[in-house]
Amino acid sequence: MDFLAGCIGGAAGVLVGHPFDTVKVRLQVQSVDRPLYRGTYHCFQSIIRQESLLGLYKGIGSPMMGLTFINAIVFGVQGNTMRRLGNDTPLNQFLAGAAAGAIQCVICCPMELAKTRMQMQGTGEKKSSRRLYKNSLDCLVRIYNREGLRGVNRGMVTTLIRETPGFGVYFLAYDVLTRYLGCEPNDRYMIPKLLFSGGMAGIASWLSTYPVDVIKSRLQADGVGGVYKYSGIADCVRQSVRREGYMVFTRGLTSTLLRAFPVNAATFATVTLVLMYARGVEQRPQDCELAQPSHHTQIQPQAQPSSL
Repeated sequence: MDFLAGCIGGAAGVLVGHPFDTVKVRLQVQSVDRPLYRGTYHCFQSIIRQESLLGLYKGIGSPMMGLTFINAIVFGVQGNTMRRLGNDTPLNQFLAGAAAGAIQCVICCPMELAKTRMQMQGTGEKKSSRRLYKNSLDCLVRIYNREGLRGVNRGMVTTLIRETPGFGVYFLAYDVLTRYLGCEPNDRYMIPKLLFSGGMAGIASWLSTYPVDVIKSRLQADGVGGVYKYSGIADCVRQSVRREGYMVFTRGLTSTLLRAFPVNAATFATVTLVLMYARGVEQRPQDCELAQPSHHTQIQPQAQPSSL
């Protein structure tokens, strides 16, 4: 039931947060010489005006397709790791989250590659006349046929560097916040506390690894149309800093933080409501903190698609 609730909650999070993710990616990879957008609000405005409201949801098929597998990996690995570690401590929460983040990269990296390519397709056009990909699956198939497994896993190293500490910080922050706030089964503010803890944990996670996400997005968007700008991670970092300065690592950060809180809030609300409905009032969790299943029933936070 935790798995099912996590899947439904994750779907709610994707629907709420995907427009912000599209804006983030557009801002991260736009040309510094010919920028299309002046900032987060202008990017939102331009996409809706030029590509309609549906333009904000380009590439949503990819995170939706990978959602079930990512949830299965994250919840399974995190729960098993906590049982192996034995004690429910903040450090163990970080280690369990880091392990879950690292392993789910197998699904997350190709999923985000397809999402990024779809989000960049037809930029500024309501009806693109040069559609390279029909949908997310077609995108991955075409990349595989042209570049093989290496192409499908483009950005895997940066995804691993981002997701491993990112998920560790996420689970750690959520654990610390729920311990500090506390909540009882009959606490009328239990759900707001869960929502606040999850939203703030998401923000903390993104802040801890955001510069890596900028480089990942640029590497995954590189090669569209057959033109490659970067030979690898180090080259991407060098070129980006040389042309745009160190502020390049904050590109799209505003839309990312705006997205982080409502995505995790929507996810936690959905997970909580599904679990309460399924188990009934008498089977509510005894605590809102992340802990080992042997101690008490657990409401676990949902991971971010594509990562947080």
